[in-house]
Amino acid sequence: MLLKRPSAYLPLAMSAFVAALILVRLARFGLVRETDEGAEAHLFQILMPAQLPIVAFFAASFLRREPKPALEVLGLQILAAAGVFALVFFLRL
Repeated sequence: MLLKRPSAYLPLAMSAFVAALILVRLARFGLVRETDEGAEAHLFQILMPAQLPIVAFFAASFLRREPKPALEVLGLQILAAAGVFALVFFLRL
């Protein structure tokens, strides 16, 4: 199973961590506009682009060997990242 590989689950974990940070911040402080970006914004800016080389490594490693399962995992990775971006977009953070 490909989801046991670190290059498969690490981007999913990174997206889930960022989403959890945003939701916890929202639950604790509400939708408050700040003049300075918080730690959550900085972690978002670091963790989301950091997923790209991991996803690229996964795609390069597994798309030729196991195309169907690799495409399924890539779809999950893209969906998780898109969910985080949608959360930030709709909350206007």
